[in-house]
Amino acid sequence: MSSTEPSEKRRTALDAVHRSLGATMTDFAGWDMPLRYGSERDEHQAVRTRAGLFDLSHMGEITVTGPEAAALLNFALVGDIASVGVGRARYTMICQADGGILDDLIVYRLAETEYMVVANASNALTVLEALRARAERFDAEVRDDRDAYALIAVQGPESPGVLASLTDADLDGLKYYAGLPGTVAGVPALIARTGYTGEDGFELFVRPEHAVELWQALTKAGEGVGLVPCGLSCRDTLRLEAGMPLYGHELTAGLTPFDAGLGRVVKFGKEGDFVGREALAAAAARAETDPPRVLVGLVAEGRRVPRAGYSVVAGGEVIGEVTSGAPSPTLGKPIAMAYVDAAHAAPGTPGVGVDIRGSHEPYEVVALPFYKRRK
Repeated sequence: MSSTEPSEKRRTALDAVHRSLGATMTDFAGWDMPLRYGSERDEHQAVRTRAGLFDLSHMGEITVTGPEAAALLNFALVGDIASVGVGRARYTMICQADGGILDDLIVYRLAETEYMVVANASNALTVLEALRARAERFDAEVRDDRDAYALIAVQGPESPGVLASLTDADLDGLKYYAGLPGTVAGVPALIARTGYTGEDGFELFVRPEHAVELWQALTKAGEGVGLVPCGLSCRDTLRLEAGMPLYGHELTAGLTPFDAGLGRVVKFGKEGDFVGREALAAAAARAETDPPRVLVGLVAEGRRVPRAGYSVVAGGEVIGEVTSGAPSPTLGKPIAMAYVDAAHAAPGTPGVGVDIRGSHEPYEVVALPFYKRRK
């Protein structure tokens, strides 16, 4: 695999379906993806109250197999992947030798010596090449399966019922961050209870040639409960309300997991060495004595929307930077995530604002997430 991707935009197996539904398409990480089908707010509210259907086929699947697959992933990633049981998944990260985050990942253990690593679309090639480079000393194969899967997500409180009508898989017994092979509407699938919306839901990994059939079956099964197709725009506001980080915004190669407040994903106690261990140990010690900026939530008192890169201010001084911002359909106000100096990170800290084109707009500091679903 060369380090350059084709210059033309890639299209998912559901491209014709999106266009037939009148989707507004956008370039995302080299893919032509649906941004919205109609109202972003309506799509967002459908996921919060009913169910939404997403095409996530731009995500990057990488299969790791072999007798030393677990050892390779323990070395290549910061988490303890060897301790993940078959049928379970784990959120983790891949870091550079200096501790900087290359990507955040979900790793599924499909069998004793088989794993699927799911990378963000924008970083899939970077992750693939890093895993291959780190695999040289291990008896394991790293396989590029980015074209082997379509990924369809059904998310929202009605999603278990929608999916249950199409499968005899044990959804009641399927825990969060677990997956099992099954058949959905006659289509073989890996059924995972994962998502990026803050709601209960499922992600279905299928062969691309089965994607249209599955999408149509889910659409029909969800008619009675108000399921709607959803684009990337509402996926972003959903994950923002749920306080979930987005690579390139809350996570970058210039931050370690400890800088991002996610040091818990780094497992120093696991067996063997791993890439970035020394730098991450130093980052952990540094965070104890000299706390990094803290990722907080900000809720607007007015109506102006903050955007990534805007300065957070207090007492005339810059104390941080917005990483993501958008109107929140659930709260009815603009919200943002931002890294701020630890002295200003406590919820309710007075005098905090965002510099929006020279005007210091007042914002309330709140704990993340902004929204948490009822169990």
